[in-house]
Amino acid sequence: MRGESRPLLAAGAVACLIGASCQGFVQPAPSSSSSSHGAAAGGSGSSSSLRLRGAVGAQGPQGAIPNASSSGTALPSLGLCAVLGAAGAAAATAVARRAAAVKKKGVRVVDGKEIPWNLFAPKAPYQGWVSSNETITTKTPLVNWETSHVVLRHNKQVPYIEGQSIGIISPGPDKKGDTPAKVRLYSIASSACGDDETYNMVSLVVKRVLEVSGISWCEYSNVEKGKDPEFPEAEKVYRGVCSSHICDLKTGDEVLITGPTGAEMLLPDEPDANIIMLATGTGIAPFRSFVRKLFHDKATRIPRSRLAQLLHGKDKYRGLAWLFLGVPYSGSILYDKEWAEIKELYPDNFRYDYAVSDEMTNKEGKKMWVQHKVMEYADEIWPMLKEKKTHVYMCGLKGMESGFKEAFGPLAEKEGVEWTEFVKNMKKDNRYHVEVY
Repeated sequence: MRGESRPLLAAGAVACLIGASCQGFVQPAPSSSSSSHGAAAGGSGSSSSLRLRGAVGAQGPQGAIPNASSSGTALPSLGLCAVLGAAGAAAATAVARRAAAVKKKGVRVVDGKEIPWNLFAPKAPYQGWVSSNETITTKTPLVNWETSHVVLRHNKQVPYIEGQSIGIISPGPDKKGDTPAKVRLYSIASSACGDDETYNMVSLVVKRVLEVSGISWCEYSNVEKGKDPEFPEAEKVYRGVCSSHICDLKTGDEVLITGPTGAEMLLPDEPDANIIMLATGTGIAPFRSFVRKLFHDKATRIPRSRLAQLLHGKDKYRGLAWLFLGVPYSGSILYDKEWAEIKELYPDNFRYDYAVSDEMTNKEGKKMWVQHKVMEYADEIWPMLKEKKTHVYMCGLKGMESGFKEAFGPLAEKEGVEWTEFVKNMKKDNRYHVEVY
């Protein structure tokens, strides 16, 4: 039985039980595939034939947790075990060694730790449900101003850790006409326990992709001319297939989930690590997951009372987490209230700053990009970057790395440090994490 160790009359019976139990615990291997992240191009091949996992036997979003299918392996009879018992303890040891060597499915080892990995593939996704969908930005001069915070229920069937991504399969058709559309990856915006801390939910922050010729850049159109309800006069209108699907979801709607995947943006284990986070737009997602784990969730946050800190604070986070977010307009700032509340509770451990490009100017009087805001604190951050306990994370639009070089390259050069070599050493120490699209 799982979780128990019962003595048997023969060592061979132990061997039989070990072998059978290993087969029962190993999950079916998910098919491997590539996918695109967020609104980036790419895909994993057609998923026109879907085999839903997790939906069988489920009772809807508020119903029972879907049961995992059994391996179909029956325990051998005691008579057979008795025969094998003649092999003695040596046989049991050999089987145990072979069992330990079995590669687990749905798991990947990263830095010596097992993390969940591709439990659900594009051709066998998990069917979850929408718990809530809220627009969290206000209208700006941009046509693609809308960003949603979407909470999906997975009933503990899609475990993940902070910094990972999940895939969403929309009905389509996509640019190539595939139905359903190819999977799109989105960085997870909630900590491992979810926004409600029950491990039943996963949250995404998704910007509705919208391009309109004559107003914004627009190369491709997927709306018949004159048929777009919002821009009927436009020559070309492109509405992101997956982002529109997600932003239009209603509470209770079904949604197809793949993953989880991703090991580039994982949090460091050291409780005294400094974490410098640079994000543009919805690139804030993994950093929200970090911040909620470190400062919000009851089981993992820094204790908030002096007594709790004395009793339970020894292994909790004690470094500095510093967030920089770049957006075009103040109406595009994401989770501002959350950052303010955490800053008030943990002024020594959390800082945040914004670069609002179309409303702020840098010291040269030009648009304020996220690297310019970072440069305002270069004298504080550069010494931190040289410490082995400091990690840098960048998530968002391509080009962020060049902005990081713009911020600190001159300081490195002034000290005789070659920037490329400095970054190379940070990567070697696993302190430099980049996920752009």
